[in-house]
Amino acid sequence: MSRFFQGGLSDSDYSSSEEELLSSSEEELLNSSDEDDLSEDSEFANDDDSDDSESDSDDDQKGPSYFLKKSFVKDESDDDSDDDKKVVKSAKDKLLDEIRGAITIIDSSKVINEWDSVLSEFDKLNRLLVRAGQQNVPIPNMFIKSLVALDETVTNFNSDPERKKLNASMSKAFNTVRQRVKKSVREQEKLVEAYAENPEAFEKDDASYSAQSSAAVLEQEETEAPIKPGKSAHTAGIFRVLRSVIESRGKKNVDTADQIKQLEEAVELASTPYEYISLYLRLIPLRFDAAANTGLSPEQFSATAKDINALFEVLEKNKATYAVLETAAASDDIEIEPTPNANGVCEILGSVVSFVERLDDEFTRSLQQIDPHTTEYLDRLRDEQLIYTTIVRAQLYSEAFIPQAEISKPSADQLSRIIVRRIEHIYFKPASLISLNERKTWESLAFVSQKSYIAEYSDAADYTDKLLDALSSVLYKQTTATYRKRAMLSHIYYYAFNNKYYKARDMFLMSHLQSTIHSSDAGLQILFNRALVQLGLCAFRNGLIQDAHQNLFEIATSQNLRELLGQTYQRFNNQQQQQQSASATDRQRQLPYHTHVNLDLLEAVYLTSALLIEIPQYAAGVLEESKQKQAKTFGKYLEGHEKHYFQGPPETTKDHIMHAAKALQKGNWKNAADLLTSVKVWKFFPEAETLRNQIREQVQVEGLRTYLFQFKTLYSKLSILKLSQLFELPESKVSAVISKMIFNEEIAAGLDQVSNTIIFTKGVKLTKLQELALSLADKSVQMSERNERLAQQSNNSYNGGSSSQRGSHQNQRQHQNKNNSNLKYAPVTGALSSAPGSISGALNGMDRRKRTTTARA
Repeated sequence: MSRFFQGGLSDSDYSSSEEELLSSSEEELLNSSDEDDLSEDSEFANDDDSDDSESDSDDDQKGPSYFLKKSFVKDESDDDSDDDKKVVKSAKDKLLDEIRGAITIIDSSKVINEWDSVLSEFDKLNRLLVRAGQQNVPIPNMFIKSLVALDETVTNFNSDPERKKLNASMSKAFNTVRQRVKKSVREQEKLVEAYAENPEAFEKDDASYSAQSSAAVLEQEETEAPIKPGKSAHTAGIFRVLRSVIESRGKKNVDTADQIKQLEEAVELASTPYEYISLYLRLIPLRFDAAANTGLSPEQFSATAKDINALFEVLEKNKATYAVLETAAASDDIEIEPTPNANGVCEILGSVVSFVERLDDEFTRSLQQIDPHTTEYLDRLRDEQLIYTTIVRAQLYSEAFIPQAEISKPSADQLSRIIVRRIEHIYFKPASLISLNERKTWESLAFVSQKSYIAEYSDAADYTDKLLDALSSVLYKQTTATYRKRAMLSHIYYYAFNNKYYKARDMFLMSHLQSTIHSSDAGLQILFNRALVQLGLCAFRNGLIQDAHQNLFEIATSQNLRELLGQTYQRFNNQQQQQQSASATDRQRQLPYHTHVNLDLLEAVYLTSALLIEIPQYAAGVLEESKQKQAKTFGKYLEGHEKHYFQGPPETTKDHIMHAAKALQKGNWKNAADLLTSVKVWKFFPEAETLRNQIREQVQVEGLRTYLFQFKTLYSKLSILKLSQLFELPESKVSAVISKMIFNEEIAAGLDQVSNTIIFTKGVKLTKLQELALSLADKSVQMSERNERLAQQSNNSYNGGSSSQRGSHQNQRQHQNKNNSNLKYAPVTGALSSAPGSISGALNGMDRRKRTTTARA
């Protein structure tokens, strides 16, 4: 019978054979390759003997284990002879031999300073330890002894003069060995400490590892040796986790989520303030790193904000003993608490203000990525109250360690940064909303004992004004120009938004920002443009049509209006493609939607102001030189409107204003007033009804002026009473308007108070042809003078000219360019590479008119 069929016997025989196989020792299963060379004793070494044994063993039932190599061994006498020829080693023994061999090479190489050999063998030793861990073999005692000895050798050799004699490759190998030895010592800290306390326990042979392994020694030391003062077992575990997180941060293939989970578990085990502070200072940055590319989700945002507030809670409760400061000294060992200063406070290096700034940036980033017309944007906007409360809390913490007398020093920079963040969250809001936010914030911070010495909360009606004044005054004292400019512009925006025009205008003029804003960064230029626009809107609300038109002219007519105001909003089908194509700088310049200036409202204010100013000037037939550019712009709008063959009823804001302009030109002031007041965008202004009445009154006055300009040649006398009835204005108002026109020499007339009439002076009236001839003569004179200057310059250039002349011409051109540059404001350079912009010189005009008014007075 064949052996194959002989092996397949009953189930009981198979089970017994299998049990015999499973009960075989691990040493026999992991035999070395030497067994493959036993050709003389193997059953396969001699076919004849194999055949003979086959015929004699047909009755012996082998089972499936028959074909295992151990089934072919000889009888007992042969086995006895084999023991004299070979030694069978287990996998553990071979592993220990390899470790022992690597240690031997390290010991011999370090004596002769062959550090490249030491490095290769030490790396091999670490790989063997990994294999040992996979096979459940404890760390051998010999490794700990060798590690301690190598660490001592490296430390001594580092200060040895022979160290400088090493060549470049050997020196590099030595430095690498030194770093890796230190890392291994930290990883095996407990075993190294156990070896230092009881070296004799490590002198036993590693063969008896089951009872005398390093782990067993460590366990014995932990149970017998007392714990060091100030250090418990769980404390060592917490800082071991911290150390591993610090060492692996920033490396590739590191699971950040797993590290966050480890630190969260460590926070639950922490018991001392120093442990909590150390854990939060590493946990919070990890949360930001986990969402560096995608941004914090609402859940991650809430968890991060919770950790930051928990850190503040620990610091506030222990502010007499611990402080996290940006100016503290760095510590080499995180387990050792810093030495207390003269006040008994342990200063820990860190920046809680940076955490709050990063959280605020993530909040802004999320608002930029969300469609503002969805409910998701509103849901996320609710977190602003949490952000603002955290910012105020950070300010209070900074004030606790920065005396009021030192707020202008560079060491108080963190206080300035957090104040800037606080201002950025309130400057664009109405005073009532700021008061509500402040009340909720201080109610939630009622448990904080620290009071603010910059701006203490109160229920006074003017609290918001005092708050902005106090916060801005701190930034005005800083040496950094960016802080001062941002505080000034935010301050101006706040006053303009809250309808305090003259205060905002005076601050704008006194700051002289228009002369230096071009050299500022794009963010400041955008804020400058926003403040200028808000100043124009405020002037319009206060009935100052001329100032509103002057402030808004260039920015309202710019083709890059959105870029200049930081309100670029472009959505594509593929949002990922948009994020990849737009640079990070461009995205940072975009403001969240709820901070935007209403562009429809801006357009309505500008066009209405232009209508009220320029329609009477069109009727007068003359335009001031300074008004020609503005009139030309508004004239283009009118021409474009008149080119429409079929003009239906007005639909858009621009349509309403253009129809009103045409009606006012025809003298129909009532129709013009109805069209202007029916514009729906006025509802976005506070007290919209008052504004509509004000617009109606302005239309009545400008309608009166337009009527006088158009029909003054048809009258010799005109009753003021009739004009009052025609335009529904009081007689005193009509008299005031006419007196102003006579004073400005807009009409040649006199006011007869006895008869209450206007007496027009009959002068020489130029025909249209004569006006054109005079205009042509003026332009011819200007062209002649220009040609003479060009000819003179070309002659000087051809003849070489003197150096003084060339220098004077060059200085003259530079002076002209400098004067021209003063008329351009806040170009927001690079806001979009394809869309540079500019802002008008409204402030210069305001300044000139202010000086003229003062001189007249």
